[in-house]
Amino acid sequence: MPASPHPALFVLSHLRWDFVFQRPQHLMTRAARNRAVYYIEEPHFGQWPDHLNCRQDSSGVNVCTPHIEIGHSPAQSQARTAQLLAELVGREGLREYDLWVYTPMELPVAALLSPRVTIYDCMDELANFKGAPPELRGRERQLFTQADVVFTGGHRLYESKRQQHPNVHPFASSVEVAHFAQARPIQARPGLSDPADQRELARPRLGFYGVIDERLDTDLLGELARRRPEWQLVLIGPVVKIDPAELPQGANLHYLGQKPYAELPAYLAHWDVALLPFALNTSTEFISPTKTPEYLAAGVPVVSTGIHDVIRPYGEGEMARIADGIDAFEAACAAVLAEAGSAAAAARQARADAHLSQLSWDATWQAMQEQIDKAAETKTAQLKAAYTAAKQLELSHD
Repeated sequence: MPASPHPALFVLSHLRWDFVFQRPQHLMTRAARNRAVYYIEEPHFGQWPDHLNCRQDSSGVNVCTPHIEIGHSPAQSQARTAQLLAELVGREGLREYDLWVYTPMELPVAALLSPRVTIYDCMDELANFKGAPPELRGRERQLFTQADVVFTGGHRLYESKRQQHPNVHPFASSVEVAHFAQARPIQARPGLSDPADQRELARPRLGFYGVIDERLDTDLLGELARRRPEWQLVLIGPVVKIDPAELPQGANLHYLGQKPYAELPAYLAHWDVALLPFALNTSTEFISPTKTPEYLAAGVPVVSTGIHDVIRPYGEGEMARIADGIDAFEAACAAVLAEAGSAAAAARQARADAHLSQLSWDATWQAMQEQIDKAAETKTAQLKAAYTAAKQLELSHD
């Protein structure tokens, strides 16, 4: 990599790099275009000496996975990970670097690092998720005292976090419009082939992709499938933190598993409705689903439950339908199907396209980089002012 005006970036994440391609991957692949990025995954534990496995992804991101000897307390394990990261800094000859944190729980592994600035990208209210450790809120408070700038994954989350830190900026989910627009057949390009595992399904098809966990309203999906056996419900994504046996079953419910990001447009191209069937609970109060603009960029009409960051702007802007409760949700899906091909449907998509024209992950990263640079300048000025004040005090005592 050629010399960069930006220092290296250490990223502490709770999400595996090869898991669902989402916010961290979108942002860090862009960061890696002009700086070295070290994406630190949570450790694997086993009967082995402590070591750090690093590999470079095709995007240029260095994915680093600590392997820690099993049998130590959590605090000891994090201290051992911290030592591995300190050794990585020395081995790579990094004189200056920034620290980017996704999970406050892993903050102790940065104990031996001395970053230029610390960034907290709060993409979700992790403390509200199923199985969240009780220490998480305390770790976040500690991170707020250390962070120089805080980003939030949506506006609802921004409203909460801006009360806890003086330098918070909302960056809601963005989208790679061109990638998902492949789902739209145009005169110059034939439509994408229907993937083999959904090719034989009847129409209409109502689809969802993403992590299938406690945030999904499985009761709603099950009842929708029961009421409308002629509708095919397609769900794509890994099942996490819930028992797959507890998912609703039926002849018209199809769980296709996790798919690569590159393949999602092909599935969307053959859906009639795209769903955001989230439960309304503490784990979904602050989410800002990345899939909302992705669905719309693919030209698929959207029906969502009343998630704050979907209502605003997509519901209020009449780009997506918002419906809570099975009766309203079923009616909204039926309305989408009835409206297909109409002038009203075209107008709704035109409003979505106008909104999407203002979004891109490139622009999001650029705006974030500008805030990081500002935070670095502010911190440097503060350090210089503190040094000057200390020297003046020292001279006054001479």
